[in-house]
Amino acid sequence: MSRIDDIITGILRVEGAAYTDRAADAGGPTKYGITQRTLAAWRGHAVTPADVAALLEGEARRIYFDRYVQKPGFGHVLSISEQLGEELIDSGVNCGPGRAIEWLQRFLNVANRRGRDYPDIKVDGDLGPATMGALKAYLRTRGAKGVTVLLRGLNALQACHYITLAERRAFDEENLFGWMLQRVGAVA
Repeated sequence: MSRIDDIITGILRVEGAAYTDRAADAGGPTKYGITQRTLAAWRGHAVTPADVAALLEGEARRIYFDRYVQKPGFGHVLSISEQLGEELIDSGVNCGPGRAIEWLQRFLNVANRRGRDYPDIKVDGDLGPATMGALKAYLRTRGAKGVTVLLRGLNALQACHYITLAERRAFDEENLFGWMLQRVGAVA
């Protein structure tokens, strides 16, 4: 089993295999953490709640690989640092790949010692050559401790995101404990 398979297995464990459709949940019908909207986008046509309920684990795994590893480019980060790659994949699953990349970009911009280590990058949610170059420069400069500090920074931004969600919607207060327990700092 590859490292990516292991990461997806961990995500499936956290998300659970049960079908849910809670009225207050903005995600709507969900199984394996795959929402009706995500399944429809993946299949390229409208799907029903029954389609979500019938989703098989193998298709969920392919969706996770395609949408949350391959398309955003997190496999490239994984090849540089397994911990950072896993963190971005997991954050991308729960908060969107673009948001996870923006957190990375924001951190890299404030960790470059006012441009002495590498130039600022555009915060655009795209894991392009400039972002990858900045990440590599950061890791060359900061070494192994840099990974720890970057993970803490990403987790802090993720925690702030969850708190903001819980402040906006009462239903998300119900989710806050689980998000903080299972998502923030889960990658060590």
